[in-house]
Amino acid sequence: MCGRFVSSSSAEDISRYFGVAEVSEQALEHSPNYNTAPTTDVFVVYSDGSTRRLDTFHWGLVPRWAKDIKIGNRLINARAETVAEKPSFRAAFKKRRCILPADGFYEWNRPEGARRKQPWYIQRPDGEPFAFAGLWEEWRGTLPGSGTDGGAGDDAEQVTIRSSTIITGEANEKMAELHDRMPVILPASAWEEWLDPATDPSRLTKLLVPAPKELITFHPVSTEVNNVRNKGEHLTREVDPDSSAD
Repeated sequence: MCGRFVSSSSAEDISRYFGVAEVSEQALEHSPNYNTAPTTDVFVVYSDGSTRRLDTFHWGLVPRWAKDIKIGNRLINARAETVAEKPSFRAAFKKRRCILPADGFYEWNRPEGARRKQPWYIQRPDGEPFAFAGLWEEWRGTLPGSGTDGGAGDDAEQVTIRSSTIITGEANEKMAELHDRMPVILPASAWEEWLDPATDPSRLTKLLVPAPKELITFHPVSTEVNNVRNKGEHLTREVDPDSSAD
């Protein structure tokens, strides 16, 4: 799975790297976060078929048919093996695919003899961002308690929520040292095909495979990352795993 990642690059840098033509005001105002957690807003690169855009969407997919937006809390990841068929994801997989840029991500394991899990920071050896394969949705409706009487009656305000999820698949040989799954990472050669809403989704399953093991490196980091309130750059610094996970 992928439940925590680093988003430290600026909107301008991401736009250049991913060939984005339009950037939203929300994206330009987005602050670096070295401990991005579910239910927060995250960078998303997507296309309407003619223009590639950068925006910030809620992390945790809310399907269009959802009665309660809290369903997104459980849909932060979509499994590559079932994404084309699962009701929560299949509509988005057909037409609303995206890329979630990430400068790195975290995973946990429990070293032998340790009392608690050890967090690890995973990044590219060349320092470039990952391109996580993702999906996005647009949900429209009323939120509970938005009416003047505290309910969701006729006077309740209509809202639009754009949300996203990260597709995960089997771990590559390197990542398997930490965990049996990892985000699906798209090579630059696949970005156009993946983002184009007109692409036949049957052509995309070939992309939902483990990234080359050479694409990742990792090191142990402080257990401070366990607390989502900690968001600073220091969280990515290498530490002695014995002192961190004791």
